[in-house]
Amino acid sequence: MGVRNVAIYLNTRKPLENYIELFDEKYFVDKSEMIALLNDRISTKGKYVCITRPRRFGKSSVAHMLGAYYSKSVDSKDIFDSLKISKACGYNDNLNKYNVINISFNDISEIGNSYEDYIKMIRETLKKDIVEKYPHINPDDYFNLSTMIRDTCDKFIFIFDEWDYIFNNNLFVENQNDFLEFLRNLLKDQPYVALCYMTGVLPIKKYSSGSALNMFDEFTFLRDRIFGQYFGFTEEEVLKLCENGEMDFKELENWYNGYTTAKGIKVYNPRSVVKALENENCESYWTNTGAMDEVAVYLKYNTLEIRDDVIEMVSGQEIDIIIKEEFRAGQDAPKTKKEIYSAMIILGFLSYYDGYLKIPNKELLLEFEKALADESFGYVSEIVENSRKMLKATVKGDIETIIEILHDVHNSEIPILKYNDENSLSCVVNMAYLSARDTYRIEREEKSGKGYTDFSFHPLRKNDIPFIVELKKDDTPENAIKQIKEKEYVQKFRKEYKDRKVLAVGICYNSETKEHSCIIEDLNIHPKGYA
Repeated sequence: MGVRNVAIYLNTRKPLENYIELFDEKYFVDKSEMIALLNDRISTKGKYVCITRPRRFGKSSVAHMLGAYYSKSVDSKDIFDSLKISKACGYNDNLNKYNVINISFNDISEIGNSYEDYIKMIRETLKKDIVEKYPHINPDDYFNLSTMIRDTCDKFIFIFDEWDYIFNNNLFVENQNDFLEFLRNLLKDQPYVALCYMTGVLPIKKYSSGSALNMFDEFTFLRDRIFGQYFGFTEEEVLKLCENGEMDFKELENWYNGYTTAKGIKVYNPRSVVKALENENCESYWTNTGAMDEVAVYLKYNTLEIRDDVIEMVSGQEIDIIIKEEFRAGQDAPKTKKEIYSAMIILGFLSYYDGYLKIPNKELLLEFEKALADESFGYVSEIVENSRKMLKATVKGDIETIIEILHDVHNSEIPILKYNDENSLSCVVNMAYLSARDTYRIEREEKSGKGYTDFSFHPLRKNDIPFIVELKKDDTPENAIKQIKEKEYVQKFRKEYKDRKVLAVGICYNSETKEHSCIIEDLNIHPKGYA
């Protein structure tokens, strides 16, 4: 078969080289304590571990870390001696002690584009790596790969990244079960497996009565109570990173927080946090790598059934819903509301904790706003477009335009915007100001003065005008302005924005006349209004 100088999968330096790059970064976060949990599983029934998370949550970084730690082909002691894992029991017992087979399944053969080409590339590459290290092995003597590896009489740690690549990219659909069987034959009940760490976006596919890979313990975004804190940055970690940079923690929190582990630990999108710190600027660093990463794709699977929920979530509300089934690799496109939400949770579009579903943060809210602007969402897309006019009308004191936009939102054919309950007026106002999030930090029920504001609009740009919105139903906008003054809501704003005027906006809806009224007052001058 010929001899190569460099192995591709077995005992390569690539994981160490990748981890050194990560280790040398200014905003490096030490996740090495996770290794101790995996050390406890080596050569036990719990040696098969599958951890799935959305993209950009550090899965590949952890895979590089594990390869760098376990591989006997490198010396990584200097690095790991400086990390938290060095204090753990069994640290030296497992450091650089194992043969490591490291495969990233997103590599596609350039020779052909069929499943046979794909799996042949993986089989033949691994065979060549084995023969290179074990010259006494003749691959022609074996009918399958597992028997050949067994005859090495060695133990191996398998690290599989992007295990679900062909599922997530809808490749080789007719052969996806064959791929699962390939993994099962390679791994299940094999004495040479000391540990198998497998990661990807989608949980393992189940078919018929179970799964071909039922030996794996699965730790998913919805269910993981063991490894949750090691994927994404925890709040404590982000606070510490802010000490090394120029960014305000509150701004990072507004943009990238919102995910919660099954144990209640808050986690942030790590890639976006690092990018914001590097650029000293919070913006959307969400990257769509394909059609299945687009929010709009999932919303369009059943627009009518999920539209009202999405409006509530975009308005800052949470949806009370129980989701037990997880969207899995190879599953047909989601159809029902719960299937769509499950898929969006797995992909990181939505956050789910303790029975409540929400849009996690501003970064994802912008993705939803882009999706809802699509014409296929009818009235909703018109509301998104009109929201761009609402902010301009407010700062200019254009009361007639404000009332017109509120009237249009309220009269749309969307039940949640029909003022059926106390939250409905807030939802209408939230939708009307949807695009304001591009340039303002919007707070609901913010503590200020002697009470809590309905809406506080904090500008992100130096020249924009801060303002407070107070809502009233079956009352007058004058009383709304009066409450802003009596409760001294503006005092906090005057301290924060010393050289800028602050607007008070009173909005009222009369349930008898079905009309809105509004007053805008520059708290430093005099009121302007129309009813």
